[in-house]
Amino acid sequence: MKHIARKRFGQHFLTDGAMIEAIVDAIGPKPGQAMVEIGPGLAALTQPLVERLGQLTVIELDRDLAARLRAHPQLVVIESDVLKVDFAQVAQALTAAKLRVVGNLPYNISTPILFHLLNFIDVIEDQHFMLQKEVIDRMVAGPCTAAYGRLSVMLQWRYAMENVLLVPPESFEPPPRVNSAVVRMVPHVNPVAVDGHLLSELVQVAFSQRRKLLRHTLGQWLQEQAYADSFDVQRRAEEVPVAEYLALALKLATHSQPASH
Repeated sequence: MKHIARKRFGQHFLTDGAMIEAIVDAIGPKPGQAMVEIGPGLAALTQPLVERLGQLTVIELDRDLAARLRAHPQLVVIESDVLKVDFAQVAQALTAAKLRVVGNLPYNISTPILFHLLNFIDVIEDQHFMLQKEVIDRMVAGPCTAAYGRLSVMLQWRYAMENVLLVPPESFEPPPRVNSAVVRMVPHVNPVAVDGHLLSELVQVAFSQRRKLLRHTLGQWLQEQAYADSFDVQRRAEEVPVAEYLALALKLATHSQPASH
């Protein structure tokens, strides 16, 4: 029975054989590696991946698809919303120090998934995701570009990222109205040790009105934090490199700790 793509799950199924092969080659699965696929759908990537790996864990929300996938002897199926999955527990269940995570992420919740995975970065070796090209442009963007924003800063803090492949709409059924691409995300070995919540809040404030100078947003927020050190707020949020946001978050954290008596 043919599975009809469900709009509410943002389903677009990859059907182009040559493109599937190119994506699997970019991922480079090796026998025995602990890999988790998010949203396997009709198993277009799943089958060639499991052929190289021997076994694969998949996370699928759609009940009908999960049932179909369970019939595959080499798949471990987690029927769940990926935002509720504890990847540390998955690694433990697979007795793996690190997981390789892959997937064709649903366009409507790709950003929440990326932020959810940040919580489990310690058990992740690398991530390969197919996403809307526009989202990947934002992930890898440098300062002083229109695509540079909160997503760029938060993800570049923890990962080295590159856009490895362009996937045109005609590779899918039904074809989406946008270009897709595949991003490779490798966690930094020694990321700057900042408080993620503080950094997130700071960056959110900075980019809340991206056309205005920072003195209207971040400048006022820093005053509220009673931050006395200097920071150039006569710029726009997109002009500040990732390293400067990280340095500011570090200074704020040490500054807000009560002095010991």
